[in-house]
Amino acid sequence: MTLRVAMIGYGFMGATHSVGWRQAPRMFDLPDAVEMAVIVGRNEDAVAAAAEKWGWAESATDWREVIARDDIDIVDIVTPGDSHAEIAIAALDAGKHVLVEKPLANSVAEAEAMTDAAARAAANGVRSMVGFTYRRVPAVTFLRDLVAEGVVGTVQQVRAAYRQDWLVDPQMPLAWRLQKEHAGSGALGDIGAHIIDMTQFVTGQTVDAVSGTMDTIVKERPMLGAGELGSLSSLKGAAESLGQVTVDDVALFTGRLANGALVSFEATRFATGRKNALTIEVSGDKGALAFDLEDLNSLQFYDGTAPEDRQGFTKILVTEAQHPYLAAWWPAGHMLGYEHGFSHQVVDLVTAIHEGSDPHPSFAEGLSVQRVLDAVERSSEHESAWVRTDAGSLTTGR
Repeated sequence: MTLRVAMIGYGFMGATHSVGWRQAPRMFDLPDAVEMAVIVGRNEDAVAAAAEKWGWAESATDWREVIARDDIDIVDIVTPGDSHAEIAIAALDAGKHVLVEKPLANSVAEAEAMTDAAARAAANGVRSMVGFTYRRVPAVTFLRDLVAEGVVGTVQQVRAAYRQDWLVDPQMPLAWRLQKEHAGSGALGDIGAHIIDMTQFVTGQTVDAVSGTMDTIVKERPMLGAGELGSLSSLKGAAESLGQVTVDDVALFTGRLANGALVSFEATRFATGRKNALTIEVSGDKGALAFDLEDLNSLQFYDGTAPEDRQGFTKILVTEAQHPYLAAWWPAGHMLGYEHGFSHQVVDLVTAIHEGSDPHPSFAEGLSVQRVLDAVERSSEHESAWVRTDAGSLTTGR
């Protein structure tokens, strides 16, 4: 069987997803073949150039026409968040399997509608997944496996942070990620969603309540040209007027897990000198595990049960064939990078479709994260009051 893929969107995330669709069938023995059938975008010339660059068979400008095609099996959505719900629901209702970039949507209501559509579609064998790709960094998956095995004991505290600095310059233009109508939220939804999902993934616990504060440090930025949304690769440029930034630049919040443990979260685009610094540390009554995206091929492990004269954090190099996903790649010690998680995402989605199983993270898991994001915003609006997330039960997997 060949699964024909249509990708809606072609910017930064379109490039990363394209790499995943290209590489996965070449490095892994997938149960079904994959064909990069069509890439869709509003600008005819730009999307045609993207198709040629990344290896898509054709390009198109109308996603509705593409979704209606009988020869499309999977719809991969990498557009800004304001269009996720409309496209995903239409694709699911048309019987297409769906992969959508995180966060699932721009609001809880949209995420709930998407989750309902996914449940209806699943009854007919149609699968859906959210692109929280950092789950598929082998070291993160291995960290989750170790926590599940009990190597740190009972989880007592988690520290999670995602820090970038690309907005420190006040001349950085007003791209779509800085406009609430397109992005939903700023640092909170864009990178805070990752650390919320990662915390829930590695601990197996929901974030049930939060207390948080959000701030917009630079409140006005140069406007882009008419009709331009902008991407991370096309931001700098001259502008004659300023526009209002309508999302947060930084979000700091505390969460409480279902088992009562506390989590400290930091999501910021104003961490000067930090380009893409995602870290998480899980502390338990028997030990601790720590991950740093800037050293993504390793974990730090502290064994609290070891003799006192042999205690201390040790480095585990996560490059062995026995580690998650790595048997398909290079010999031990030959490092992977950022892009490899997108290949692993394809592997897991295609495998689930072939097996008739529900892939992870599901839309329900994406909704869980959306409810945490919403609770942080409400907490910030009410002087950092504790707010319940109503996250509900959580089933996680790769």
